[in-house]
Amino acid sequence: MTTRTRMARMEAATITPTDDGADWLLALATWLSPSYPVGAYSYSHGLEWAVETGEVRALPDLVEYVCAVLELGAGWSDLVLAAAAWRAMSGGRLDELDHVAELAMALRPTSEFALESSQQGAAFASTTCAAWPNAAFDAFAKAHPEGLVYPVAVGAVCARCVPLPPMLMALGHAIAANLVSAGVRLVPLGQTDGQRAIAAMAPRIAAIAKRAAQSDLSEVGAAAPVIEIYSMRHETQYTRLFRS
Repeated sequence: MTTRTRMARMEAATITPTDDGADWLLALATWLSPSYPVGAYSYSHGLEWAVETGEVRALPDLVEYVCAVLELGAGWSDLVLAAAAWRAMSGGRLDELDHVAELAMALRPTSEFALESSQQGAAFASTTCAAWPNAAFDAFAKAHPEGLVYPVAVGAVCARCVPLPPMLMALGHAIAANLVSAGVRLVPLGQTDGQRAIAAMAPRIAAIAKRAAQSDLSEVGAAAPVIEIYSMRHETQYTRLFRS
């Protein structure tokens, strides 16, 4: 069998999730898995500066930092934007979807937060178009050559098969898990402490996801200026492991 023949068979076997059975759960687990190549491991969302200054030095500090991102900061905005993108795409309201995408691009308060979300969004969109082709999402991605921020890309692609509440729960968990992973490396903490952090945050992640499912775009916005200042300070941090 030639390489070209093998590739053709792989393309023909590409999974297209539907509303039947648990296909959507498999798709969601894949798209928000740490193994999905969006480069999330290289961003700390200002946490690296917080550790450098001693503001985050133990497990409880890490839990509160991550929860602040989700409840008051960019994490909350990301969940609201993902929900808005999901609703617009699932309803076929493409003008509304474009508005959500443009608003999301404008809401990044620091250069590193903009990089963090746009780079992950671009990687998510390109990988998903290649591995999980879908005409509606492919057209949406092509209509925004300047790029898509991560939560909008996730919301738009999940609208094809994933119910809104579990999408928001999984996205909130993915955001939290990535920051905990960064904290485990930076503080440093053990892997078990990292899992303790996730377990401690689980009820709060669930509550935030439930709120976001009932939100609209009027509720988008952040109230975490300290985290934004950490991001700005991180831009000139002398020695750093992360891009944000």
